[in-house]
Amino acid sequence: MSKGKVYLVGAGPGDEKLITVKGLDCLRKAEVVVYDRLANPRLLRHANPEGEFIYCGKLPNCHTLNQEAINQVLVEKGKAGKIVVRLKGGDPMVFGRAGEEAQELANHGIPFEIVPGITSGIAAPAYAGIPVTHREFGNTFAVISGHTAKGGDTLPEVDWEALAKGLHTLIFYMGLKNLPSICDRLMAHGRKPHTPVALVQWGTTGHQRTLTATLHTAVEEARSQGFTHPVIILVGEIASLRDSLSWIEKKPLFGQRILVARSDSTPGMMAEYLGEAGAEVMEYPTYYAKSQFGRTENQFYIDQIETYGHFLFTSAESVDFFFKGLQEMQRDVRKIQGEFLALSPRIRRRLLDRGYACGLWQGQKLDSLLILGEEKTVQDSRWQGKDVITLYEKKNHKEVEKNVVRLLEKKKVDTYLFPGPSSVKSFIQELERKGLDPLAILGDAKVVCLGEQAVLEAEEAGIKVTGMVEHTTYDVAVEYLASLYSNPVHL
Repeated sequence: MSKGKVYLVGAGPGDEKLITVKGLDCLRKAEVVVYDRLANPRLLRHANPEGEFIYCGKLPNCHTLNQEAINQVLVEKGKAGKIVVRLKGGDPMVFGRAGEEAQELANHGIPFEIVPGITSGIAAPAYAGIPVTHREFGNTFAVISGHTAKGGDTLPEVDWEALAKGLHTLIFYMGLKNLPSICDRLMAHGRKPHTPVALVQWGTTGHQRTLTATLHTAVEEARSQGFTHPVIILVGEIASLRDSLSWIEKKPLFGQRILVARSDSTPGMMAEYLGEAGAEVMEYPTYYAKSQFGRTENQFYIDQIETYGHFLFTSAESVDFFFKGLQEMQRDVRKIQGEFLALSPRIRRRLLDRGYACGLWQGQKLDSLLILGEEKTVQDSRWQGKDVITLYEKKNHKEVEKNVVRLLEKKKVDTYLFPGPSSVKSFIQELERKGLDPLAILGDAKVVCLGEQAVLEAEEAGIKVTGMVEHTTYDVAVEYLASLYSNPVHL
């Protein structure tokens, strides 16, 4: 068996969009993904949902897998001929132990590549409005580990006098536990007590928090504000620029965790738009679609597809899978003369985007009708006795689902957004399938529905609806959601 290949990929500092294009390419082709808690779990949706996922934890003082075990996993999977992505927060070569992992792979003759990422020591201050260099405040900076390989309260053996007097900006990783010692050492070696200090927790994410203090006050400020890992500590006059350059907190939904309920496998533009407005966004259920176009029972209808007078698309995905399936079978779509009909305005828009004229199905009886849709949808009683092609099946991305459900159970969501009645049904069905009580999961969180039909469906299920957005444009939805909170941050 030929050896596989291991990609040591930097996931970036937290914001899922800060991963590199090459990093995403590696994820998409990976057969095995080994990831830790500092890699944004939403990135996993770009990986093959039927691949293997291995979570290695990496909480301070609590590793699900220790480094030796991680090395062993990478070697074993590489020897088994797998394409492996080791997904690491930030840049894998900056306090990411990718050097150690690369050495182990090299020792076993396993091919590997290193894919750099944006390191949190630069990105987290940037999202807090603090550059690491500035012509007026400093043209040198250093990145320093806040502890040694032994962990605990052991500080690294560095030249503290050189750090205190010879560099303008100091950036400490993994140093929160040792913050008292760091501040004391720097002041003892000549750094002035009133030197500005910034702490950035969960930098570049929707629940980023930043405090500014001085070397003299930073320890007490961090303690009183309840700062916990992960934190970047920045020391230097340049930290004072935050007062004028802070920007992320000005986004209208900054600090909100919003779950957008889904009923199909297509990531919604609403989630994208809310993320751009500063929210940390999750989607649930975590559906993906798998083609069933070529299944045996479809062949009879495909063979006579040019004879049908009407085609009813029952989902947006059915549009994509229909035309993709025809292309793969080398069937000429131009020979289809029947009328295209859509079950909803959204499906109609998908057809129009492809350049096909279509109408909305109004429930009328039609002769020579072919129903197109997902496996469960086409089993609907409305289509009994009709000709049906099952284009795809809808499945849950189990690894992404696991991470989302964990946050739901911990009540980490501020607002639940239901774009329509079908999203209410899917949300309830999937939670009940996992043995969870949807009402208990929702708890006291805000519930917002887009449109009256979604409200009716939610209330019928016993859900207390906070409010409804009647005009469902993205701007109106953002404006309404922003009115519910004043930048809360829940950790």
